[in-house]
Amino acid sequence: MTKPMEGVRVLEVAQFTYVPSAGAVLADWGADVIKVEHAEKGDAQRGIIKVFSQNVGAEGSTFSPMMDGPNRGKRSIGLALEKPEATRVLHELIRSSDVFLTNFLPSARVKLGITVEEVRAVNPDIIYTVGTGFAHSGPEADKGGYDSTAYWARGGSADSATVPGAEFVTQQPVGAYGDNIGGMTIAGGIAAALFARSRTGVAPTVDISLLGVAAWATQMNVNLALMAGRPLPKRSPLESRASNPLTGLYETSDGRWLSLSMLQPGRYWPEFCAKVGRPELGTDERFDTAEKLMGRAAEVADIIAGIIASRTKDEWVTAFEDMEGQWAVVQNTYELGQDPALVGIGQIADVVDAEGVTRKLVASPVQFDRQAPQLTRGPLFAEHTDEILAELGITGEDLINLKIAGAVT
Repeated sequence: MTKPMEGVRVLEVAQFTYVPSAGAVLADWGADVIKVEHAEKGDAQRGIIKVFSQNVGAEGSTFSPMMDGPNRGKRSIGLALEKPEATRVLHELIRSSDVFLTNFLPSARVKLGITVEEVRAVNPDIIYTVGTGFAHSGPEADKGGYDSTAYWARGGSADSATVPGAEFVTQQPVGAYGDNIGGMTIAGGIAAALFARSRTGVAPTVDISLLGVAAWATQMNVNLALMAGRPLPKRSPLESRASNPLTGLYETSDGRWLSLSMLQPGRYWPEFCAKVGRPELGTDERFDTAEKLMGRAAEVADIIAGIIASRTKDEWVTAFEDMEGQWAVVQNTYELGQDPALVGIGQIADVVDAEGVTRKLVASPVQFDRQAPQLTRGPLFAEHTDEILAELGITGEDLINLKIAGAVT
């Protein structure tokens, strides 16, 4: 299996999902990712997984998608960075690492001795990477943010996803939505920085904000709005049918939805009509060109809506199986986790938890040589402390003294 990051060590001092998910991607790609967790408290995310575990029937298991998803494949060391005794361990880890990865705020980095200047003083060749909420500098550099605030709300997606006249703003559709997109972006930035270092001998810093990732994700509409000099007009999800009846959402007889996205209606109309059992519509002189279809879009959309409403989702899946035109079922997250396209290439991957139970996680979407990554579970809290310290040459009495001082767990 190709592991392009094999031989790269990443030192991660981060919590929750946004930046840790970048470490998970790098681990998928073969990097040795050492996760530093507070010697007593651990990653703050460990403290909130109990509520979510109850919701999915995972009580009593060490496995949690909230931790194992953004932390699979890593090793964990419990290290109290605020204690002077931990500095030696921290510096040894920095010296042996290629990448330093954090989402701690600037004030916390100063307090813990992990600013870019301090880290670079120990290892000038390290790729120093920071994931922020809003910006790496300026008045909001020390302002914390989550994907619900920095990515979804402030980043324009919440407003764009809310239909005109809605009573409430549309909530972020799933947990860690922007976090995981941001994590993949950070991993790409780190890969580019490592490539630059190999070419020039100089290690750049990498800074990525959730707000910046949100702006990039919505760039088409942001750019159009900037050109127009005003917010873009908003439409309901059904309004796209008003200009092209082969685009938009249509409800099935069992309350499911199909999304049609055939941007060339004249090309796809005859085949579509044949697939839905109405071939005569494909040659009807009222609708036999793209111009006529779009000119009578509302009428055609009503015809299509009636046809789609006559059968179930599964019946349409069968009928449209080899159709050239673009369409999709509006799937829920459980269905997505069983999607044959993903399962078939190993992107829904098996992971064996600490109790020996086989679980499943979504692998990162990048594959090398068309091979699926082999995932391992996320670490238990401070699971690899002794192992990592031994690699650094810290054993015996030195290790005992560090534990007595509370510097390591």
